[in-house]
Amino acid sequence: MGYLVRLLNADEIECRVSYISEKGLSLILYKDARADQRILDETFGSFGWKRSHQCINGNLYCTVEIFDRETGEWVSKQDVGTSGFAEKEKSQASDSFKRACFNWGIGRELYSAPFIWIPAGKAAIQEREGKYCCSSRFSVKSVGYSSSREIESLLVVNEKGQEVYRYLAEGAGKSSMGSMAISESQMESLETELKRTGVTMGEVMDRYNIQEPAQISPGLYARAMKALARTKSAENARTA
Repeated sequence: MGYLVRLLNADEIECRVSYISEKGLSLILYKDARADQRILDETFGSFGWKRSHQCINGNLYCTVEIFDRETGEWVSKQDVGTSGFAEKEKSQASDSFKRACFNWGIGRELYSAPFIWIPAGKAAIQEREGKYCCSSRFSVKSVGYSSSREIESLLVVNEKGQEVYRYLAEGAGKSSMGSMAISESQMESLETELKRTGVTMGEVMDRYNIQEPAQISPGLYARAMKALARTKSAENARTA
């Protein structure tokens, strides 16, 4: 088809808290369905795409179809959604639509996002009933992309417009400090292994003598994942 969707603008990227402790919090970047609809309209026209939903084995899927003007045919891509705690059906419908749009390339650059750590001094973190929460709100002020459509610079601010996080990839400018951070996908892989084994992030930080998850370098990440791979799952440990 030859189409190439544009990259997300800074104001189309949302921030959500992924992990929080007394030392700080991590953020993940995501897009909402309105950004998907806007880019689909811009790229293919209001009548050049359509969506539908199907229930398969109890799971809600979304199919996004694009009209190929060269062949006169509709081309489809599909993905399944996950549900939130509230409004399950609406949540699944929205999530499946966003995932299907990822398959068309919309927002795929978010997979290249760095691991974003906000120290406690830059976030309003409070403890309530044994759990930590944050009243600060965060947004992406600017984002830059490489020729390979990957994030190479990122600036995150709080609701007051104050800078709380800055990233610059190696080769993107005069500073290469950002290249020492692991990617968001690597952090997600680490968190999956921690959940499997029952090992806590605090134990990892103590073992490798670091103060916060943002200090996990690519080399340390490789060592931690290798050690975790040799560790029994929490479930197997209980039944052993």
